[in-house]
Amino acid sequence: MSETKTFEEKLQQLEDIVSQLEKGDRPLEGALADFQNGVGLVKELQGTLKNAEQTLAKVMADSNELTDLEQTND
Repeated sequence: MSETKTFEEKLQQLEDIVSQLEKGDRPLEGALADFQNGVGLVKELQGTLKNAEQTLAKVMADSNELTDLEQTND
């Protein structure tokens, strides 16, 4: 059974990859593999952020609708 990593865990993994690549002491093949993993993590993190943004926008819109209803009932 595979564990799903949290956003924060994925972000930490990406930061670790970036730090490793910045050191420049990995063989080319390892650096390329790390880079590919990093790109995959960036895509996953962007997707998570986009979903969160959409959720927040919906909650805000729903909240505004409730406020509008409350004001019309006053």
